Amino acid sequence: MDRNTFLRRMLAGAFTFGLPASPALAQPGPGPARTLGVSLLTQQHPFYLELAQAMRQEAAQQGLKLDLSIANQDLGKQISDVEDFVSKKVDAIILSPVDSRGVKAAVLKADAARIPVITVDIAASGVEVASHVATDNRAGGVLAGQLMGRATGGKGQIGVLHYPSIQSVVDRVEGFKAAIATFPGMKIVSVQPGITRAEALAASQNMLQAHPDLAGIFGFGDDAALAALASVRGAKKLEQVKIVGFDGMAEARAAVDREPAFVGVIRQYPDQLGRQSVAIAAQLLSGKPVEKFHPVLPGVYTAAAR
Repeated sequence: MDRNTFLRRMLAGAFTFGLPASPALAQPGPGPARTLGVSLLTQQHPFYLELAQAMRQEAAQQGLKLDLSIANQDLGKQISDVEDFVSKKVDAIILSPVDSRGVKAAVLKADAARIPVITVDIAASGVEVASHVATDNRAGGVLAGQLMGRATGGKGQIGVLHYPSIQSVVDRVEGFKAAIATFPGMKIVSVQPGITRAEALAASQNMLQAHPDLAGIFGFGDDAALAALASVRGAKKLEQVKIVGFDGMAEARAAVDREPAFVGVIRQYPDQLGRQSVAIAAQLLSGKPVEKFHPVLPGVYTAAAR
């Protein structure tokens, strides 16, 4: 089914999700080992640690070398790392952009050197890449909005913690808004950036002060959701405010298990993203065509579902 049909059916509550299966991908042909240059957003988040480990495992299985660098959320470093990959004449580049628009220059440099680029987790904006491997973030945002609607009884004012320079987060928030719009008694009253946990804590505190009747907060990622939980606890509003997060790493799942206010997280599968991105690079290097977008469907983690 096409993506629009999928999203319409999800808004109607037609689907439940388990762990999705990875598609079968072609193996590269025999020959000398090829090298993949990989630039990841960060190594400070468990999501990216799991992603990187899965990439290493898949590269070893595919007989590929991995040249891994970490941008540490520094766009200048990421562009420099890609330039280094180009000078080394790697065979393909896998990129998790620091900034969806800002990474355009790096992709163009690789393209000029005829090195294919695959983006993973976060898309590049304004430039074409060979393939993009990611959670279907808009679908995940829809699931988050549905979960929030059920937790609040379909009523109340909602806040959103955002990371607007990252396309994957923009997609999550758009999906969340689309789902919330199906509940006539709900309204998003505040959307604020909260990139780090400290920033998300301050932003959620501001939301609670500006909107004392707030019924829920959606955090674009685990850190944002956990910060929102801390602010709600500090304001003594655990009975009033419901929290929904996104990513589903171990710390967030544990918080869902013990805190009724933290009603659930949309769970990503970074191991699948890592394996698929490397397998798709292998398929490209074997001369086989690849799809432009490889979505991995997210799951929903709640205390009842554990």
